[in-house]
Amino acid sequence: MLDILQYLYEHYLVDDHYPDTQALALKLSTAGFDQAEIDQALEWLDGLSALDPEAEAAFAPHGARVYNAHELSRLAPEGRGFLAYLENAGLLSPYAREWVIERALALGDAEVPAEKIKWIALIALWKLKGALSALWLEDLVREEDTAPDTLH
Repeated sequence: MLDILQYLYEHYLVDDHYPDTQALALKLSTAGFDQAEIDQALEWLDGLSALDPEAEAAFAPHGARVYNAHELSRLAPEGRGFLAYLENAGLLSPYAREWVIERALALGDAEVPAEKIKWIALIALWKLKGALSALWLEDLVREEDTAPDTLH
């Protein structure tokens, strides 16, 4: 499903214009994606509509996030660390962090890897602050996707 989200981000989300669900499903199918993955991605993407920039004001600007046992078991430690980094740097609001966590847990993965959490954070920043604000994170996410493995 991550491949579909990346495809949607590159082709539609950045421009803030994408076709209706049926047309989008047809375009994804034409692009070669499996129908079950398309259905799963479109269902997951429905949660994007719940991300409201005006709702950010209702969240406390400071505080520590304590993960429950379910979240600890499902979210990769590197992904949780990345969210903490973004939040501490003032780049991800507590509201956006909670949305990222909720959407990550909505994935079917037994443990959601950091790579997926990063892409979800990218989509959240794009939605809340616009494409320009998300560009630096896009560079970071893409850089790590293509970084060669190193031995230490």
